[in-house]
Amino acid sequence: MGTKEIMAAGVSTGDEVVVPAFGGAEVAGAVRAVGARPVFADIDPHSFCLDPKAVEAAVTDRTVAIAPVNLFGHPADTVCLQELAQRRGLRMVELDSAPAVVSVDAVRRRQYASYLDMRLRGVVIPTVALGVQHSYTDYVVRVPGNGRPDRDAFKQALRSRGVACYVPVKTAAHRTPEFRVDVRLPESERAADETLALPVQASMTKRELQRVVSACNGLGGLLMEPAC
Repeated sequence: MGTKEIMAAGVSTGDEVVVPAFGGAEVAGAVRAVGARPVFADIDPHSFCLDPKAVEAAVTDRTVAIAPVNLFGHPADTVCLQELAQRRGLRMVELDSAPAVVSVDAVRRRQYASYLDMRLRGVVIPTVALGVQHSYTDYVVRVPGNGRPDRDAFKQALRSRGVACYVPVKTAAHRTPEFRVDVRLPESERAADETLALPVQASMTKRELQRVVSACNGLGGLLMEPAC
């Protein structure tokens, strides 16, 4: 993913490109494939996309570009990132250059997401930035409690009740064997420990959505409330 776009941005051997640690493994691989070095930055805990302040802190004199990733259907903060890029003389790698298409499936997913937003308890529902159109390619919640152990137990309990949930990002990229670096990015690490994708496909029936709500709400009382 993204090798052509990385090359089109003029990135070459020895350059550094700032990428998200959470959900950014593929673009980091594309950066490395052209001989450049991916530099991981932390995410905004609400959008799960690159935090512009964290990006600026990660910029060095070898940084040439920023490669934001739109995650789970929520777009990155390209306005702030573009302003930062212009101010620091950096390029923006356009990984999602295709125009947004408002499809029947996308509209239905938003409706289903709204249904879940209003009914789920015991999990932290997705947050949508002001003025942003979320397409909900994934409906990703946080499971409060003791991080990964509670999230994984919650996932297994939901699956035993017929809910096809899954962990969207198992490990932040900077913690994987392929890209491991000695840096702490707390929001990315916490997101990898707490997030869970619930089904919200356009083909779902209302009965299936009700099953998701019933299963989640039945388990939510067993977990601690989120500390926020």
